[in-house]
Formats: sequence, structure tokens, C-alpha cells
Amino acid sequence: MNGREAVTMDYSREPHGLYFMIDNKSFYASVESIERGLNPLKSCLIVMSEADNTGTGLVLAASPTAKRLFGISNVSRQYEVPRDPRILVVPPRMNLYIQKNLAINKIFRQYVADSDLFPYSIDESILDMTKSWRLFGKTPEEVARRIQLRVRRELGLYTTVGIGENPVQAKLALDLQAKHDHDLIGRLTYEDFGEHIWPMTNLEKVWSIGHRTAAHLQRLGIHSMGDLAHVNPYELRHEMGLIGTQLFALSWGIDRTELGNVRPPKEKSWSNSQVLPRDYKRQSEIELVLREIGQQVTSRMRHHHQQAGCVSLFVGFAWDGEADDGRGGLHHTHRIDPTDNAHDIIAELIRLFRQYWEGQPVRNIGVGLSRLSASQNLQLDLFQNPERQIKNNQFDRVIDELRDRFGKTAVIPASSLLRGGTMLRRSALVGGHNGGNSFD
Repeated sequence: MNGREAVTMDYSREPHGLYFMIDNKSFYASVESIERGLNPLKSCLIVMSEADNTGTGLVLAASPTAKRLFGISNVSRQYEVPRDPRILVVPPRMNLYIQKNLAINKIFRQYVADSDLFPYSIDESILDMTKSWRLFGKTPEEVARRIQLRVRRELGLYTTVGIGENPVQAKLALDLQAKHDHDLIGRLTYEDFGEHIWPMTNLEKVWSIGHRTAAHLQRLGIHSMGDLAHVNPYELRHEMGLIGTQLFALSWGIDRTELGNVRPPKEKSWSNSQVLPRDYKRQSEIELVLREIGQQVTSRMRHHHQQAGCVSLFVGFAWDGEADDGRGGLHHTHRIDPTDNAHDIIAELIRLFRQYWEGQPVRNIGVGLSRLSASQNLQLDLFQNPERQIKNNQFDRVIDELRDRFGKTAVIPASSLLRGGTMLRRSALVGGHNGGNSFD
């Protein structure tokens, strides 16, 4: 790319609203601290999945003190956490976090209409305050502080607020300013955006810029957000495609998103994946989990009266120093005759697995169903036993009815009781983690 060009931006036609991006500081760890009567900013607590003696756990959240004293992050593994008596390790309780999230958003609804509140994740929400902020204070910062104090008073949680004239400015103000501010509030506007954002040289800290994108920009001679804002946007699009245009807009704080107009996905699909509790090396155990996931995904699809014309299999390898062939896993997709029959779909998944797996230890398994269409009356295959096809179809629907009435573990395959099965363990999980509400 050429050097900086004299570029100015006419913001007069850009949307000028007022948005709050509110984040619950170290959410899971804070909730667990409060439940134990601890100050969430002073406690040394981490929430760990699979918090046992297997060494396979993953840190889901760490309190600010745990991060500061021990360098623990939300991507640390169990074996990386120091064995220090000051660190309190607890398992996740997803149902509790969901309840707290609902309570937090209930408070937010006292400041915006329902149509102007957009939950972004379990610990972040976007509030379009354009129409309502003047009802609650003289400045946006005063309103943000009022919301913070109310959440703190009613729930004990600390919140961080990013303020901007559009959602992307609010997000950047949250990540790059508020989280480092004494009052946990940051604000960006069109007028001062360049002053605060352009000096940044660590591009990976900027929302939506990952490691590979940052490396690509570096190769183009773009080493700061200011460099990005002053490249030729047409050259950048030619080099990087649509993402180049999006990055250029990001560097100027431009976001024309209309949060109320959510577009549906172009093509619906059904999928599920699991991170296995250990490395699976036996073919029988891997295929057992593959059957369980295939059954779950197919059942979800049938509940929506759909059938699939394409199956996808993903298998992620776990390296043990012996089976490393340079691949991270395998991912294959295959067209099939449209069906909602679990037996047929699972048979295709097993066929794909046996065709491409070469004995590597497995840690992740995923299944996808796509090319969906409305389920129709059973279409018999002339080359298969018609009675068997009818029985398989009836069997699936009887199982669905029993699980709908008595719970998803009312009927399980006997094979799921064998070593390697995960269906029973995962039935109690929420979002892939422990959903319990009691102390362990």
C-alpha cells in the first residue's frame, strides 16, 4: 500500500445516535464471588469447566485479582493454573448466570424500550439510548453512572459502559477505554475518534481484527489504526475484498447497522458439536459419540418438520506426540437423498468417518445438517426393505414423543451407558457447561 493520503471524512450523512455497550465485569467469577459473600473485585476466584483431577478443565472466567496476581486468563487450561491456596476454583453454574443476566436486562429495561435493548452475549448488552437518555441525566456519562450504581446496588455486580454515536463506537469505547478507566466508563464520538483510536498499533486489540487479519494488514504496510484510516479504500477492497471496506469504515468509527432490522440467515442449518472429556483413541468410542450427536441433531430437525439433503462431519484431532500428521482434523460434507431418518443420517456420518479417519486421537466432534426442506410423507427406497424403512421412521417418532413428554433422558440407547458415552453427562449441561444452582 502507498503511504498516507490526505483523507477527510464527511460524517454529516452518518447516523448520529447514542448507544451504550454495557459489560458485566468478569461476569461468571463476579456472580460466584457474590454468592459466597465475597467482593468480586478483591476475591481470587476462577470458574473452571471440568474442575476435577483430569487436568482437562478450561478457565471460563477469572476475577480481576486472579488475573492480576497470577496472570490467569479466560483461555488458560487447568494445568496452567498455579496450585496456590489463595485461588478458589469453582465449577460453572450456567442456570444461575442466565438468571442474573435476565435480572440485569430487567434493570436496563427501566432506561430503554424493549425494542431498543439488544442482548449481545450473556454478559454484554447494547442499549439504544438515543430517544431516552435525557430522561435520566444531564449527560450520557451521568446516565451511565446511574445505571452502574443501580446494578451494583441491586445485584452486587460491577458494570463497564462504552458510549458511542453508533454501536461500533460504543463497543470500541468499552474495550479500549472503559475497561481501563477509574469509573469504568468510556466515550467515543465522530469528532474525537481519530484522536483516541488512530494511535493504536496493536491491531489485534481492536474488535473484529484477529491475528490473521492483523498479519495481513502488517504485510500491506498498515501498522496502526491511523495507517488503516489513510490508505486508499479502493486498493484495500481490491486486496482484501469486502472485509477491506469494513475495516476502513471501522478505522473511521463508521457503523450504519440498524439493530432493529435483524436479517435471517440465508440458509438454515442444524448442527451440534462436543469437546470430549478426554482424548478418544478407540474407534468404537468415537463412533458412539458420533451416533449420539447425530441422533440429537436429527431429532431437533424433526421437531421443526424438516429433512436434510446434506450432512457434514467435523472431527478435531488431539495431539499426543505420536499421531501428529500435520492435520488439525477432518471436515467433510456429502449430499444425500433428503431424509429426517436418524438411522440413515447416522449411517452416512459413520461412513464418512471410516473413510477419512486414520487413527488419530480425537478431542472434538461436530455434526451438521443442511439443504433443508419441509418433511413430507415417507418416500420409500425401492432398493431397501420397505418394512424396515417404515419401522425406522415410526421408531424415530415414538422416541421423539417419549422425550417430549418425559424428558430427553427418558429413553437413551443402551450403548450410551458404555465407556465413552456422553449423552447422560451432557443432558445436565447448559451451553456445554454445568447448569447446577448449588455449591460443589
